[in-house]
Amino acid sequence: MFSLHSQGYRYLDQGITSVLCRSDALIHGLKMSVKLNNRQAFEAAWAAACKVEASTVLVPSGLEFVVGPISFSGPYCKPNILFQLDGTILAQTSARAWGSAGLLQWLEFTKLTGIAVQGSGVINGRGQDWWTYADPNDADDESVEMLLPRTKPTALRFYGSSNVTVAGITIVNSSQCHLKFDSCEGVMVHDLSVSSPEDSPNTDGIHLQNSRGVDIHHATLACGDDCISIQTGCSDVNIHSVNCGPGHGISIGGLGRFNTKACVSNVTVRDVKMFRTTTGVRIKTWQGGSGLVQGVRFSNIQVTEVQTPIMIDQFYCDRATCRNQTSAVAVSGVQYEDVRGTFTVRPAHLACSDSSPCSGITLAGIQLQPLPLPQHRRLSYDPFCWQAFGELYTPTVPPIPCLQIGRPAAGNSVLSDGDLC
Repeated sequence: MFSLHSQGYRYLDQGITSVLCRSDALIHGLKMSVKLNNRQAFEAAWAAACKVEASTVLVPSGLEFVVGPISFSGPYCKPNILFQLDGTILAQTSARAWGSAGLLQWLEFTKLTGIAVQGSGVINGRGQDWWTYADPNDADDESVEMLLPRTKPTALRFYGSSNVTVAGITIVNSSQCHLKFDSCEGVMVHDLSVSSPEDSPNTDGIHLQNSRGVDIHHATLACGDDCISIQTGCSDVNIHSVNCGPGHGISIGGLGRFNTKACVSNVTVRDVKMFRTTTGVRIKTWQGGSGLVQGVRFSNIQVTEVQTPIMIDQFYCDRATCRNQTSAVAVSGVQYEDVRGTFTVRPAHLACSDSSPCSGITLAGIQLQPLPLPQHRRLSYDPFCWQAFGELYTPTVPPIPCLQIGRPAAGNSVLSDGDLC
């Protein structure tokens, strides 16, 4: 890059923003105190980069920048901007930065084409301050201003963008979801590291919603919730070469909450290693929904100390009780191939709806061994199935005799008009 002495830099309070002759925008400055807010410097750098196609915003290595909530937004930005993250971005933990109600995201990229966030740097959500939330109404007057709002933000979110790349960076301790893609098309994520404590609440690693053409590979995801969560509106998703755990595994859903329609199709999860997760590969739907999950393949899944490696749950509920309802998001065409390793509760749990049984479930190369546990902790090592139909292409270990061979009876229609996507 060019010398700092000859490019006409504009000085800000906590850093320097510049537009280089090569149309690069540079953020530069001394190592910052965690009390400072560098949002203005980031906004100025982005405004400069936005005007020039194939520009670069550089966050230099060896530096830390404290930033409050910020949106790097289009749609009038030029395409193919590179956000080169080699330093560290720290979340602002002042309650004033988030407002009394809180926000749903911290760093957001919206309505962009060809946006890439890559480098060797770190995004630190400093979620510890959020996970220990206390209601301001219960605090004395002196401490109220120190408390963060109840709504917790996603660390890094992309919305309404195409040709998105996230590569090489590390995201740690997000207050909630670490990385989210919503209404995006053409997404590539690789060489990503996500880390938060096993008991951190709702800290999904990667969350996909209404996004198509997604490729996630060579990522290490350790968090307090799903390593990868695939929600409604997602199709053509390819996940491979991922290490997951601890966490809740890789999940499609929960889908159909509040009687909504949900559609997910053409999902492949392969060559994945899972360690000490609550589930392995899972499909979960709420009662009362409609829509369809179809064309799903789970292949070469290595599990170690996973509670339940294979799960379909059309009765998903995240509270003590949920109201029984008849309709459900349909599940059809799910392949399980070469799922191997150790489990601690049961090898498979396939709980499907009476009104919309699961169909087209195929099992091949299932080799799962129970991990010996103390007798007082042992629940059941037996597989569970309810209204689950399909084929066993090879004998399974242990046997899963509860899978019903063939298709549901004609009276139990798998797909209704409301399920078509």
